[in-house]
Amino acid sequence: MRNSILFSDPEKCLGCSICEFVCSATKEKSTDPLLSRIRVVNLEPVGSISFACVQCNDTPCVMVCPRKALRQNEVSGVIEVDEEKCNGCGWCIEACPFGAIAFNPETKTAMICDLCGGDPECVKYCPFDALTFSSIEEVTHGKRKEVFENLLKELAGKEA
Repeated sequence: MRNSILFSDPEKCLGCSICEFVCSATKEKSTDPLLSRIRVVNLEPVGSISFACVQCNDTPCVMVCPRKALRQNEVSGVIEVDEEKCNGCGWCIEACPFGAIAFNPETKTAMICDLCGGDPECVKYCPFDALTFSSIEEVTHGKRKEVFENLLKELAGKEA
């Protein structure tokens, strides 16, 4: 699972927020998208994209936590929150370069995507297959292949 991330394809994401509802239901037994660890950003008129923690190798959120409430699991690479230590100061939220950490208003602690133990529920329920869970290498290979196939289609269309 290490080096695997959630990837949102902006060409497929319609901004429906089902991923947010699934996440909050799975993790918090609620349908409140504010309790989700994945976020949808609508970039009108361009489109939408979902994003969650990318499990950075340099872990700025872990480094700034004054209470040592965050740690990166050595095996999975997932950032884990110790809710007993977290006081909700928000330093990790400020340090995250992707804006992927949320604040739980009920528990007053940080919320970070834990990738559902390597089987993200949001991916399973995305109705448009906009979310995938794979390695960065697989994502980039797939994108390169897609670009090449589109280029070939375009060239074939010009020959006709």
